[in-house]
Formats: sequence, structure tokens, C-alpha cells
Amino acid sequence: MSTTTAPAIPGPPPAANRKMARKSAAASFVGTTLESYDFYVFGTAAALVFNQVFFTSQDPLAGTLSAFLIFAMGFVARPLGAILFGHLGDRIGRKKTLIWTIVLMGLATGSVGLLPDYSVIGVWAPILLTVLRLLQGLSLGGEWGGSILIATEHAEPRKRALYASIPQLGSPVGTMLISLVFLILAVAAPDVMTTWGWRIPFLLAFPFLGIALYLRLAIDETPVFKSTVQTQSRASIPFFEVIRRQPAAIAVAAAAAVLGIGSYFLMVSYTQAYGTERLGLEQATVLNAALIGSLLQLATIPAFGYLAMKIGSAKVVAGGAIGTALIAFPLYWVISIADAPTYTAAILLGGILPTASWAALGGLMADLFEPRTGFTALSFAYSLAAIVAGFAPSITQLLGQATDGAWWHPGIVLAVMSLVTVAGALAAVRLRRKSQGVEPAATVAADISH
Repeated sequence: MSTTTAPAIPGPPPAANRKMARKSAAASFVGTTLESYDFYVFGTAAALVFNQVFFTSQDPLAGTLSAFLIFAMGFVARPLGAILFGHLGDRIGRKKTLIWTIVLMGLATGSVGLLPDYSVIGVWAPILLTVLRLLQGLSLGGEWGGSILIATEHAEPRKRALYASIPQLGSPVGTMLISLVFLILAVAAPDVMTTWGWRIPFLLAFPFLGIALYLRLAIDETPVFKSTVQTQSRASIPFFEVIRRQPAAIAVAAAAAVLGIGSYFLMVSYTQAYGTERLGLEQATVLNAALIGSLLQLATIPAFGYLAMKIGSAKVVAGGAIGTALIAFPLYWVISIADAPTYTAAILLGGILPTASWAALGGLMADLFEPRTGFTALSFAYSLAAIVAGFAPSITQLLGQATDGAWWHPGIVLAVMSLVTVAGALAAVRLRRKSQGVEPAATVAADISH
């Protein structure tokens, strides 16, 4: 069994159309924005209203925990989605598969807005909510890996790390849309948030689906996938080949992804609930903080992507994770005593270093896997990390209950995720050098420090 990685994804032919590369990157960004909106709107609703809509028979804290657990179910479905859509992406093409993922996501998300609540159908309400969440997770299992490949496989090799950061912009922009919609509702119609107002953000998924389909139908299949078809080098069963040939790379990539994914759900979803329930902050305050933080990421993600292009993606991921581990406890101490302005400032500053690990993640993972099974490998590794990340809010909630809300309990979760990502990024440097025929043992520390 081989545990070494393959060379990085080969570049498109020299005559590849640069305009199509930019168009594909833009379509990838818009697609991940709408997918992020659809998937993450559930997290905001879980933090703010679901305990009052679908779990009215429980006390508020237990209802919030139940909502977060259903939120995490979307991540449990992701490995299955990664295998299914990864197989399609490596067999029938990146473009066709990403059309299927966006359709499934849009329909599942919009249907949440049509669900009767607990007062109407009782226990069937949370059951149906869980089913729709699982369908969301199935879709997203194939979305991220495909979006990274659509962006990078059209790009020039030297710019691949920068292009890999472009789909990552979808997360903050999706968060901005969610925060803006919920903020408007919280300010303009706070009395209807738990009756019909919460449905609006979900129903918006239907028109968003139309936009995403239009954009994805307009792009070309990637040169890399076309090459695998022409050379008849497609894997028969991509998942089995990935597990057989690159098990170490899967584990390394998943570890490297934990902080980039998990910090979002910890610092937005859980911390929003913490801010409103324990600190007594207004919903508008926590939503504003998320909105402003997302605006900041519009600048920091491309900046970190550019840095990754210059020094290497793994180094940027490792640096962001090391910095996050150092600030984890001071950050949550500040949040524990924060008023509205301090809370907002803490969310903004505390999000910069995890953003480095997020921005460079796609480049790190694209460097690790073979192109013939790249869709499956990226999607599956990312989905494994997402399972851990998806449970971050509920684990932190349980830890908070066990420690009677001690200020440091979220810091434990953030620090642990950071250390896992540091280990993954360091191992990625080692595997990357080993795949190039260079013994990395004596050079890893120096490589990270440069």
C-alpha cells in the first residue's frame, strides 16, 4: 500500500484560454457563495431561532443543543456525498457534477422554509428538518472539492494557489448574505422571527438556485479532466483507488482542514448563541459582528491566497493555525467580558488568523492528490474534517454546560482544532516533498519558517 502522494495537478495546455480561467474562477466563487449561503443559513437559524420553532418542548439551552446536533447531521452525510459526487466528478466531469450538487442543495434548503413547525406537526417537524439537513450535507460533500478543481484546473500552474483561494471567498460572502437577511428581519420585524420571518432566508434559496445554474452552465469542462478522458486514464472506482494509493494524504489533508472549517462554526454559530444567551447581547449585535467580519475576509482571503502563491499553501495554513492556537484563550476571555463594541472587535481580530488556514487550504489539498481521482480525494478528505468541525458547536455547548459556562471552554475547542491543523500542515509539507523525491525530515522545520 502506497502512502506517498502524487505530483501536483498538472496544468492546462499552454493554449488554455485565460479568459475562461477567470470566468471559471468567478463561476466557482459565485457557486460556492450560494452553496455556502444555503448550507450556513441553517447554522444561523440554529443559533437564533430553531430552539423556539422546532424544539418548543425543551428548555432554551437544550433546544439550542438539539438544533446544533441537527446542524451537525449535515456533516455526517458529507462523506457519502463526497464518495457519490466524487465518483461522478472523476468519471463524467467536474462541470456536470457541480450542476447536480447545486440543484440538490437549493431544493433541500428552500424546502426547509416550507416546513410546518413543532406546533403544527409535533415531532415530525424536527424529523423532517433532519432529513433535509442530511440532503444538504450530501450535496455539500461534493461541492467544495469540485469548486476548487474548477478554479485550479483552468489556472496557470504558478497561480494555482491564488486561484484556489477564490472559491474560499464564497464562505464569507455567503455569511454576509445570511447575516444581512437575518439582520434586516431582526431590526424590521423582530416579532415575526419565530413565526414566519425565519422562513424567508430559506425560501431565497430557490431564486439563488436559478442564478447558480445559469453560471455553471456557462463554463467549460476543465482541461485536466478533458486530458484524462483523451488518454483514457480515468479511474474505474475513484474512491477505492484513493484509499488504496493515498491513505496518508487523505488523513493529512483532513487534519489540515479542521481549523479552517471548524473556526467558522465555533466563532460564528456557537459564539452567536453564546453572545445572545449568556452575554445578553442583541441579535442585531452578533449579526453585525458576523457581517463586518465577512467584509474583512473579502480582503484577507485573497491576500493570504497571494501569500500562498509566493511561499506555499502549507506554510500559510500552518502559520494561521499556530497563531490561532496562541490567541484562543485570550480571545474568549475578552469575549466573556465584552460589551457590544468589544464583542464585535474580538470577532473581527480573532477571525484573521483562522482565515489564513482557510484561504490556503484549497491549494494545500490540490497539491496532494492525483488529478485522475482529485475530485474524490479532495471531497472525501474535506468531508472527514467537516464531520469534526460540524460538531464543534454542540461539543462546545456540552463543554460549557459541564463547566458552568467557564469563559475558557470555547478556547479549548479552538486551540485543539488549531493544533490538529498545525500537525496536518507540517505533514503536508513532508508528503509533498517526499512525492517529489526529496527526503523532508531535515527540512520541514526550515520550510515552515521561511
